Amino acid sequence: MLAVVFQVRKRVLQVLLWERAREPFRGAWSLPGGALEPGETLEASILRHLATKVDVREVAHLEQLATWSDPERHPGRWELATAYLGLVPLGIDPDVPADTCWHPVDELPPLAFDHREIVEAGRERLRGKLSYSNIGFALAPETFTLAELTAVYGAALGYEVSATNLKRVLLRRGAIEATGERRAHGPAGGRPAEVFRFRTRRLEVTDPFAVFRPPH
Repeated sequence: MLAVVFQVRKRVLQVLLWERAREPFRGAWSLPGGALEPGETLEASILRHLATKVDVREVAHLEQLATWSDPERHPGRWELATAYLGLVPLGIDPDVPADTCWHPVDELPPLAFDHREIVEAGRERLRGKLSYSNIGFALAPETFTLAELTAVYGAALGYEVSATNLKRVLLRRGAIEATGERRAHGPAGGRPAEVFRFRTRRLEVTDPFAVFRPPH
């Protein structure tokens, strides 16, 4: 069992990795995970490993990504790996152990096994679902300004996002709604920004044929 846990941190999409303390690949970074216990479901297993090994309990969305079964993926034995995609909202800062760290997805260190491939598969799944579903709720805080949400989408998609277009698309799909509140921009001043929230914090397909594309 492996977990590809993403969070937008410092306006960049980052993944949670831990440093291996034993062979094979001792000293390399890897995705957190562990073995499935008797009588345990896959989802319960990965949540247990995240909670007990890297102290991450604030996963807002979890879904099965895929199973990797290449006989050569482990140098010592044939080992299957079922990976899950997990998302942590902006603003939450889990107290991870010393051997665990968040890494920008575009600046990954040397990874053990086929974990780089699995991280990239997780990012592609996330990008696809941002196009046709409301999965942004799992990366955004409970309430947010349009600027904050645009930064989250831009980090996850990997390119600059138009705030005006994003607002129009998400409102048209019924994914977000205004809270009726406004939030000050900060010491620089300016007109207080409108505050929004996702209409539901459960995954919904909002437009099955939609695709977000980078600007030309």
